Amino acid sequence: MSALPTVDDVTAALAGVKDPEIKRPITELNMVKSVDVAADGRVRVEVYLTVAGCPLRDTITRDVTAAVMALQGSTSAEVVLDVMSAEQRKELSQQLRGGAPEREIPFTKPDSLTRIYAVASGKGGVGKSSVTANLAASMAADGVTVGLVDADIYGHSIPRMFGVEGSQPTVVERMIMPVPAHGVKLISTEMFKPDRDIPVAWRGPMLHRALQQFLTDVYWGDLDVLLLDLPPGTGDVAISLAQLLPNAEIVVVTTPQLAAAEVAERAGSIAMQTHQQVAGVIENMSFLPCPHCGPEHRLELFGSGGGQRVADGLSKRLGASVPLLGEIPIDTRLREGGDSGVPLVLSEADAPASATLRQVAKRLSHRQRGLAGMSLSLSPAG
Repeated sequence: MSALPTVDDVTAALAGVKDPEIKRPITELNMVKSVDVAADGRVRVEVYLTVAGCPLRDTITRDVTAAVMALQGSTSAEVVLDVMSAEQRKELSQQLRGGAPEREIPFTKPDSLTRIYAVASGKGGVGKSSVTANLAASMAADGVTVGLVDADIYGHSIPRMFGVEGSQPTVVERMIMPVPAHGVKLISTEMFKPDRDIPVAWRGPMLHRALQQFLTDVYWGDLDVLLLDLPPGTGDVAISLAQLLPNAEIVVVTTPQLAAAEVAERAGSIAMQTHQQVAGVIENMSFLPCPHCGPEHRLELFGSGGGQRVADGLSKRLGASVPLLGEIPIDTRLREGGDSGVPLVLSEADAPASATLRQVAKRLSHRQRGLAGMSLSLSPAG
């Protein structure tokens, strides 16, 4: 007969179980209430949930059961769920914040390594949200830890594009857990509306407060990249973003036609006023690969060269090189993916549009960071 596992053995195994929302071990988060091992190898584990209606309770139960049953000598696993008290949730919130003030934006701290990209457009209808969603999904599939803020408060569409429309985030002592989807951490105004059909009718101060709360009260954890899907134009949200995240870089999305390019260039030029950098320009709906002549023949339905004109114009205005990051071909499946909740880069990885989006995502997520404003933890030689 094999030796029975000890309480310490079970506790050590539970250290490998992570809370599916916070992404840290449940032992570290003090979520393990008790562990009992019976003489016949039956193991009983009591686990605290952060809130009573935890949407991922079944995931926690499954993962704890698997960890226990992997131990030699375990004959069965019983998982009993309890709920943290208000005091326990408060302690957890303080632990997650690392003692930092509640309303501090972690991405503005000098030691933050998170790259921040605000995806902007001069006008609606150029596919900015679709591009943002696919960039985020591509980065996550490439192993990048990525968060996505749906900052298009009036026209939020990110939850639908990721298949989580109607989902509500878990809240722990006023700390909001982003909703995970396809490896991306998401937050959107849509998640907080009692009725999805009610329009958001907010003025500037409320828009600023919403964006601030997404940055301060959401537990993002350690992100490699944070993407923000901005509303079209250069209104209140763009100005608030510059105030709250001055280190954010702007990515401009346009289409090839001249009218769209001119408006997009004006949207990118806000960087002159906010002293932000423009990471580059993406031309969406660039061309249609000819279905009869072969993919090498382009049907330029909306003209050509708009993206390059925007990049050249911004380079001249800003006095710095602004690259054209990519030209995304027209693909109806890009739209279909947005409606079905599975981004094209995941559902049709071999599509030409997916290949371009992956290249842009890799280019943005793997850029070298500058050292300006960062603490190098160096001390003078003695």
